[in-house]
Amino acid sequence: MMSISIPKIETDVEIKKIFPGLMLGCLVSPVKVMDSPKNLVDKMAAEIGILSDELDAAGIREMSAVKSMKQTYKQLGKDPNRYRPAAESLLRRVSKGKGLYHVNNVVDSLNLASVKSGFSICGYDMDRIQGEISLGKGKTEEPYEGIGRGVLNIENLPVFRDSAGAFGTPTSDSGRTMIDASTKKVFMILPSFDGDKDKLEDALDLLSNLLITHVEGASPETKIIFG
Repeated sequence: MMSISIPKIETDVEIKKIFPGLMLGCLVSPVKVMDSPKNLVDKMAAEIGILSDELDAAGIREMSAVKSMKQTYKQLGKDPNRYRPAAESLLRRVSKGKGLYHVNNVVDSLNLASVKSGFSICGYDMDRIQGEISLGKGKTEEPYEGIGRGVLNIENLPVFRDSAGAFGTPTSDSGRTMIDASTKKVFMILPSFDGDKDKLEDALDLLSNLLITHVEGASPETKIIFG
């Protein structure tokens, strides 16, 4: 079984000062990326059916993890209604009866965990991350290509960077480090800025269990990094 170390993440002083309760739920795992199996597709359909009946825009905004991330954006100077956290965007799509995209077994597991927990889960091909990782605030005109979104204005967003530059935000993962059919190892991050360790642990457990159940070769290792 492949053993993978969880990378260190250095948080910028500015972020630490604004968010003393910052925690990063981290998960690494080997994976075999494939089309989603029927049991995952069925599970997604069942959850979407429940959520589409229960949720509306106001209810989504009040989910604790969504509300916390939107407040984080405001504190950093970003409009959370123009640049929505990924979980809110997924939940709004579900509430409108549009369902979720089917990408592959890994991404679908991540998205299902995201809509069930409300956490905006950042997912990356670990082999495409270059050098040390840091978390900071997006800079003016900092280059970034979001998956399916083209050039994205990441100024004032929480941003993960490596030696090659920005590669992730809670609004959109980047094309450079995206999970696709060639991915062998994944690194996923669940940012939590409000200090609720129990909810973060529950979300990590949910994500781990989905990967173990639906992704061949998955053996997740998890850790919470305190900012």
